[in-house]
Amino acid sequence: MIIDLRSDTVTKPTPEMKNAMFNAEVGDDVFGDDPSINRLEQLGAEMFGKEGGLFCPSGVMTNQIAIKINSNSPGELICDELSHVYKYEGGGIGFNAGLATKLIKGNAGQITAEQIEAAINPDDIHFPETQLVSLENTCNKGGGTIYPLSEIKKIKTLCDEKNLTLHLDGARVFNALVEADYTAKELGEQFDTISVCLSKGLGAPVGSLLLGTKQDIIKARRIRKILGGGMRQAGYLAAAGIYALKNNIERLKEDHTRAKALGNVLKKLSFVEKVLPVYTNIVIFEIIETIDLNTIIQQLADKNIKVVAFGPQQIRMVTHLNFTNEMLEETIKTLVSLS
Repeated sequence: MIIDLRSDTVTKPTPEMKNAMFNAEVGDDVFGDDPSINRLEQLGAEMFGKEGGLFCPSGVMTNQIAIKINSNSPGELICDELSHVYKYEGGGIGFNAGLATKLIKGNAGQITAEQIEAAINPDDIHFPETQLVSLENTCNKGGGTIYPLSEIKKIKTLCDEKNLTLHLDGARVFNALVEADYTAKELGEQFDTISVCLSKGLGAPVGSLLLGTKQDIIKARRIRKILGGGMRQAGYLAAAGIYALKNNIERLKEDHTRAKALGNVLKKLSFVEKVLPVYTNIVIFEIIETIDLNTIIQQLADKNIKVVAFGPQQIRMVTHLNFTNEMLEETIKTLVSLS
């Protein structure tokens, strides 16, 4: 038995999802003729109260398209220093949109309206024009933290006052929604554009959605074409996304429960220095300085448990659709044996 906790991107389609894919109606999406993609885009847009959606191969593409259509180079984007759009998207902000990036040191990946206001550049030719703010909910590098709606509303009000667009990197937004006291539509009201990943905790094999106004999606479709994202008969993939949105959201709570169980065990182990608070399905812990991080990773690998380094002396585990109670018990047993 292989236990893969490297990421929730390692999930594989269930038999029910495969059946939905096998029976999908398809067409040529570049011509707008794929009925399954059209249904997925409409479903995603309706969930968040947006006018339209665009299906893309990846969350990096949806984020980068959103940044491009929400800005006009030269300019600057504001985000937390841990943001995926900055740290893990290959320098796309500068390459694709021609923007500089202003980084804010927030709290576990979350920034405040006050911090954003202080980071906005003055109207001075020596500085790039501040144009866009990007938030990540949940924040991967922050340990799966969930933004409070009250702070998002403050940020939205500020962005409206300062004529800034507001984008949500919602790669794991459904992990936030099943725990938070707000709905998808309430969240959707606060953002100009939203990126939603289908291939993480929701278990689809491929794909993300970009959501926004009809005009946003018209612009986005053109940028997707330029980036090579027109996928023709991709309705087979869209069918998996539809199944995921209809069946796999509420079950995310199971992943969170298992993640918290792992966190509770890790706190008691002799080789663990610190465990970050577990909010959703991401568990990040630090190894004591006297032990080589790679030694722990290899010892787990020898027991068929895959994890990843996540910084100096840090290891990340991510629970997901294919991580069962049996696997949880085996992982706990192995971790305890290393202590």
